[in-house]
Amino acid sequence: MTPDKHAELERAARGLRRDVVTMIHAAKDGHPAPSLSCADIIAALYFSVMRVRPEEPDWPDRDRLVLSKGHACPVLYAALAERGYFPPSELATLRSLHSNLQGHPYSRKTKGVDATTGSLGNGVSVGLGIAMAARATKRDYFAYVITGDGELGEGIVWEAAMAASHMKAGNLIVFVDANHYQSGGKVEDISAVYPLAPKWEAFGWHTQGIDGHDLEQIVEAVEKAKGERERPSVIIAETKKGKGIPFMIGDNSWHKRVITDAEYAAAMEALKDEA
Repeated sequence: MTPDKHAELERAARGLRRDVVTMIHAAKDGHPAPSLSCADIIAALYFSVMRVRPEEPDWPDRDRLVLSKGHACPVLYAALAERGYFPPSELATLRSLHSNLQGHPYSRKTKGVDATTGSLGNGVSVGLGIAMAARATKRDYFAYVITGDGELGEGIVWEAAMAASHMKAGNLIVFVDANHYQSGGKVEDISAVYPLAPKWEAFGWHTQGIDGHDLEQIVEAVEKAKGERERPSVIIAETKKGKGIPFMIGDNSWHKRVITDAEYAAAMEALKDEA
């Protein structure tokens, strides 16, 4: 990755985080910390990796994204707006009555949303279906999925993992946003999903571990995954819930919480562009 491209992605990720904070502050509702932990992954996908046409949202050959952790949709909406799927002014309508930007992604209302999500654990199955549709229609697009590590306690995830390996779904790439928290607390205190890599490997997946806030590592991991066409790929991205805003990191109350005016000002100060 060139220095200019890296700087471009850094600016994009920081801008997405500002949009997340602004949207949730205006809506007085939402999930700020889970959105912030996957902002770098979303930025890399929409501003570097994925093949999309915002002017043609239903382009048959586009890459697809399934945001399995659907409560993090503010960061997805921010990326879609910045890419031109709809005007950025719509971001102010998050969670409003009749808004196209619901509290979880809804594909029938929001341009650029490829899958309706919200019921945790289903995203890998949906992504597998999308990947198999590409094979059936002889298209070469990739299906990307972002799941949280807290979701991995759902049995359907592992049913899908087993099926994807059996079907040799090489065009399925799953990111695990491993921020080590879920709504009720630390993942390791609630379910026995760790260590993650040996489990995915045991199911026959091409497995990588990366720093989920290192944009270069994210892009490089995707390129390696795209070269593995006989196995589905999982990228276990170590992240911090609330990344970018120091007072949110390590405080799981920010899983879902209203941002006050003072907190909004402090967050925007933390996220201001570097000189």
